[in-house]
Amino acid sequence: MRKFVPYGRQNIDQDDIQAVVETLQSELITQGPRVEEFEARVAEYCGVKYAVAFNSGTSALHAAMYAAGVQAGDEVISSPITFVATTNSAVYLGARPVFVDMDFDTYCLDIDKLEKAISEKTRVIIPVDYAGYPVDIEKIMETARKHNLLVIEDAAHALGAKRQGMPVGKAADMTMLSFHPVKHITTGEGGMIVCNDEVFYRKLRLLRSHGIVKDAGLGNGDEGAWYYEMQALGYNYRITDIQCALGISQLKKLTGFLRERQRIAGIYDDSLRDISWLKTPPPARMGDEHAYHLYPLLLEPEINRKDFFNYMRAHNMGVQVHYIPVHLQPYYRREFGYLTGDFPVAEDFYRREVSLPVYPGLSEEEQNYVIQTIKEYMKGKMTRIVYNKRRQVM
Repeated sequence: MRKFVPYGRQNIDQDDIQAVVETLQSELITQGPRVEEFEARVAEYCGVKYAVAFNSGTSALHAAMYAAGVQAGDEVISSPITFVATTNSAVYLGARPVFVDMDFDTYCLDIDKLEKAISEKTRVIIPVDYAGYPVDIEKIMETARKHNLLVIEDAAHALGAKRQGMPVGKAADMTMLSFHPVKHITTGEGGMIVCNDEVFYRKLRLLRSHGIVKDAGLGNGDEGAWYYEMQALGYNYRITDIQCALGISQLKKLTGFLRERQRIAGIYDDSLRDISWLKTPPPARMGDEHAYHLYPLLLEPEINRKDFFNYMRAHNMGVQVHYIPVHLQPYYRREFGYLTGDFPVAEDFYRREVSLPVYPGLSEEEQNYVIQTIKEYMKGKMTRIVYNKRRQVM
């Protein structure tokens, strides 16, 4: 039987394994030097002053919302086509999620509709770099500054992407990166916030570790080096040195990983763009660089997405759907009153989207099999239709 081909997976080599083993053999496997080294290297890569690593992208977003001062009664704006963690991070603090429909030219938030969604209660805009497409953050920042709002970019899909030569992570007030195994580099689980603001940086570090600050000079002068203070209600969102050792090793290979994803996406583009019943993803604008965390294929409306999905799975391809629009989730319907039809572009996108395998390590033979199976789908469908009609006549 043919080996199962997932839509995404980690790429781990012997150097990664050795880096983790060396950390396991060291004196500190958590809250040690590897965490700060990983943060420093990612900050340098993104061209920012500060980076704070967390045990997941979700906790990183939660901390960013806290640092931004989000509280009960506030509103945050995002796209409905994202993983639920994007807006959940604000809901944790009592805020209301407000959505702006997606732009079919980028699959990101429709910037032309952004202004209408802003109210007196809006505090934060959370644009999402869907699939690795670098959203036009400069335009979003202009709108945000006009209304005195903060921008937290959800770049979970976009580490390494560039806008007009500028690395994702440099322009927004804060940017979240994810290191889940299917992302561009992995720490197993993990996330990070990068920024240029020292106040945000200190708040992020505070929330990450129980709201505790350790400094003998903080309180009573008689206290010793053991002294610490809990200055805020924080969480244990710490990442380990074991994970960061893996992240440091993976970061060295990021450029190669990105080129591989872009090469695979290019082959899909060339092989599939002339098929009339599907649509390949929009390419990045001139001067931008797409990171291709996902390769989202759109089927034409007359194609039964469930039938296509099951067909691909039956041929051992782990295609996936990204995402069920957040506003259609039962919790969001119940708590915030969202309804089917509220964001028609996103809902149409969801009904038609299927993500194809794209990751470093996907072999030429595997990708050719994916492409050939797609091309054979319609032929097989026509054969099944003819066969069923003949049975009905008999």
